[in-house]
Amino acid sequence: MQEEFSTRMNPMIDPALHIWGWEIPVYLFLGGLVAGMMIISGFFLFRERHRQMDCACLQLPLLSIVLLSLGMVALFFDLEHKLYAWRMYATFKPASPMSWGSWILLLVYPALVANLLIRPPAFMADWTLVRTMTTRLEHSPKLIKTVGVFNMILGGMLGVYTGILLSSLGARPLWNSSLLGLLFLVSGLSTAAAFVHMVARNRTERELLAKADNAFLTVELFLIGMFLIGLVTSTRVHIRAAELLLSGAYAPVFWVFVIGLGIIIPLIVQSLAVSHRVRHTPVAPILVILGGLLLRFVIVAAGQESHWTRLANLH
Repeated sequence: MQEEFSTRMNPMIDPALHIWGWEIPVYLFLGGLVAGMMIISGFFLFRERHRQMDCACLQLPLLSIVLLSLGMVALFFDLEHKLYAWRMYATFKPASPMSWGSWILLLVYPALVANLLIRPPAFMADWTLVRTMTTRLEHSPKLIKTVGVFNMILGGMLGVYTGILLSSLGARPLWNSSLLGLLFLVSGLSTAAAFVHMVARNRTERELLAKADNAFLTVELFLIGMFLIGLVTSTRVHIRAAELLLSGAYAPVFWVFVIGLGIIIPLIVQSLAVSHRVRHTPVAPILVILGGLLLRFVIVAAGQESHWTRLANLH
């Protein structure tokens, strides 16, 4: 499957003449978003905020299951041999990021279900097994904290994996960076904080998440800078790959929509909001979410365009 993923990314197609597939960027975005939501929900569980009826940690598990499932559907659409996807679970290859990712995804669902059972939705509340599990969780604060810890750990692994999935494909110079996993994790945390900021019913949590998102956006901007510096200080091929973002075909989208509208503008607006100079509105969180999505589209598309042979022959 890893080879299949790589071969579908044809570097010899001109981006001006080809509409890049949406499946992989959407999968990476939804995976990062769910990873961030798991970390946020797990943190709230660990801090025992689930005792409050309006805690976001009680809303997020079902949303996460739905969003992650949509991401899996997007990935399934991208597979060349769909009927053989099950073979990823017939073995485990420690050297294969795809193998790690498959098993991480398999473990994420039970962690989300365990979070969901703390306060199940109405349509599940009367199921006998659900009532039994919920009662057991209600009488075991340590067990709830354990669920929170596992959600944070698996969320972190899922978020990093979305970047490592690309960086492991060394044939694409743009992706050949150890920072990509950390960048996608922080970006996932940022988009998750923005999303939860919009859907959370608790005012304290909304304020906390806005402040946290400012920190995530600042770190994300720093990591993007380090990612680009790492490329431009490396080989000529890596420099050519960086130029795709810095001044090439993808530069307008990257600088205007990802950096400007997706990071800097929301950072300014949310900084004013948390200091109570302007009111909180959905505008900044929506820009952050769109910026996170476009980041994946740009990185995936530009990475497909970068190629050792092709870029080395450019003068």
